[in-house]
Amino acid sequence: MSRRTEHVKYYALTILLPLLLMAGVTYGVGELILAWPTGEAGVSRALAADRTSLWNSLTDFGSSLSDTPYIVALTAIAAIVFRLAYGRWRESVFLIVAVWSQSLVFLAVTEVVGRHRPPVEHLDPAPPTSSFPSGHVSAAVAFYCGVALVLATHIRNRALQVVVWTIGIAAPLAVAFSRLYRGMHFLTDITWGLLLGAVCVVVAARAILHRRERPAEARSSRSSRLRPGAQSSMTP
Repeated sequence: MSRRTEHVKYYALTILLPLLLMAGVTYGVGELILAWPTGEAGVSRALAADRTSLWNSLTDFGSSLSDTPYIVALTAIAAIVFRLAYGRWRESVFLIVAVWSQSLVFLAVTEVVGRHRPPVEHLDPAPPTSSFPSGHVSAAVAFYCGVALVLATHIRNRALQVVVWTIGIAAPLAVAFSRLYRGMHFLTDITWGLLLGAVCVVVAARAILHRRERPAEARSSRSSRLRPGAQSSMTP
């Protein structure tokens, strides 16, 4: 089996197959929600009834943290920074795969499920039948938690790791609450968005960021880093 074939097989099993399974499960859950009313409209109505100008402004900012143009631009910037900082593509590719994989699952499912948005005033413009799952929330998890995972992997200071993860988790939660508050999603929409984003981060991390080299690849990598002088000195 050629090396290229092995790579195709590896990524098909570690990325493509899990994403197809996640898309299937997401579609199934969406259909179940449509078939069995969850009574979530009461939560949306309660939040809409208590809206204030302050929270309208705060959640407008919170929702914008995961607007598509911002996520695309931030992902590109982060990928470039990671490449320059770490001198390799692994972290950059991981983040791109994490962000775009959740987007592909979201796009494949949302229009098929076609769940209407909550029966309250919507504070943001959006298509009427794309409520499940929340693409804003899944994108926020994929990007912010993905960046946090990369940074925490390279940071040795425990306090800084806590700060990085606090920000990485707080941002998606802020997006989730903002989308719920602004009448753009039901509670199950944002809950599944959180899960979808987390699954995509885990899948991409296992396949790319934390991929274990095979023994042959590891030996080849080590030998390529040896200097000719050091190599000759080790030869009997």
